[in-house]
Amino acid sequence: MQYPQRFSGLPEYAFPRLRALLDPLTPGAEPLPMSIGEPMHPVPPMLAEVLAASAAGYAKYPPNEGTPELRGAIAAWLARRYGVEADAEREVLPLNGTREGLFAACVALVAEEKDGQRPVVLLPNPFYQCYAVAALTAGAEPVYVPALAENGFLPDFASVPADLLARTAAVYMCSPANPQGAVASGEYWADLIRLADTHDFRIFADECYSEIWRSAPPTGALEVARGIGADPERVTVFHSLSKRSNLPGLRSGFCAGGPRSIAAMKQLRSYAGAPLPLPAQMAATAIWSDEAHVEANRALYAEKFALADRVLGDLPGYTPPEAGFFLWIAVRDDEEMTMRLWSRHGVKVLPGSYLSRPTDARLGGGDPGRGYIRVALVAPADVVMRGLEAIRAELEAEDAA
Repeated sequence: MQYPQRFSGLPEYAFPRLRALLDPLTPGAEPLPMSIGEPMHPVPPMLAEVLAASAAGYAKYPPNEGTPELRGAIAAWLARRYGVEADAEREVLPLNGTREGLFAACVALVAEEKDGQRPVVLLPNPFYQCYAVAALTAGAEPVYVPALAENGFLPDFASVPADLLARTAAVYMCSPANPQGAVASGEYWADLIRLADTHDFRIFADECYSEIWRSAPPTGALEVARGIGADPERVTVFHSLSKRSNLPGLRSGFCAGGPRSIAAMKQLRSYAGAPLPLPAQMAATAIWSDEAHVEANRALYAEKFALADRVLGDLPGYTPPEAGFFLWIAVRDDEEMTMRLWSRHGVKVLPGSYLSRPTDARLGGGDPGRGYIRVALVAPADVVMRGLEAIRAELEAEDAA
């Protein structure tokens, strides 16, 4: 099958590549998946009861824009979490998972041209591959901005050459970052918003990992934008129950931003979206309104972060993440280390280069994902401990070689 030319340069998705790498090998022990960020903690206790009580809702078409109750619960959560007062009717749109919104944002909000030229969409590198496909679908040129250790694993968008910034229509920014767990400070967000004001581009803030943090809740892009009086249309944020509440299968996310941006997203969704079934919307309403299960979830991750610090903390390749549930560990060769962990220990991790692209020479060149592995801390603590010990053994062997 021939892909449209605009998709011809896109790399294969990370997990088919990982299967191709490891399928020829025999795992050295019982398989232990640490490659995919699929939460394994308990689901919120009210989920089953709400779904059962609202089962008759499957007989109805769900509203495209979400129920008033769900929009209200989301707006109330934004107010509690970030101090942001959002109009539930005009500034909030429930999504069928944030991937829907992150993809649709480019299609709905990026114009075909900027100042008579093909627009640019800036992406962090490594990146969630949905961002790149969204940019290409909108006819834009994705430009990969490296998130390097020397910059705290946050992309330096201000370093992008002026000619590219002049063409930039949108920036995707993920904080807490997948895969590195780095967190953008309020100052970082403010600087990025001012850069966007100067060069007239939008910011799509992917904040799906915002509720899994270690020492302090991450600052949000929308709260900073409101605090500095930015154009309400400048920033659109994206959130999800997938990580916050261990519910990737419920597909409840939302975007929030300026009323014109949300109206454009809503219009596109009426043709191309798939709203959540009513029972799922009712369950999401209850779950966005509850914080007790979120605190319990965060405590389970804190236990596993402490294990990682204890087992790996004295190794030079280890950087403790600030948030999220991944470790981003420096190794000599990410594919080789992935194969060794699998063939010797049955531990499956993801090569960092499967999440990144070679950087444009204008931005320094190199591949910022190469030489790292991503390790997901989603399994129970005792299982994670086995994986961490295997990783330590291989890192020590690598260092001694």
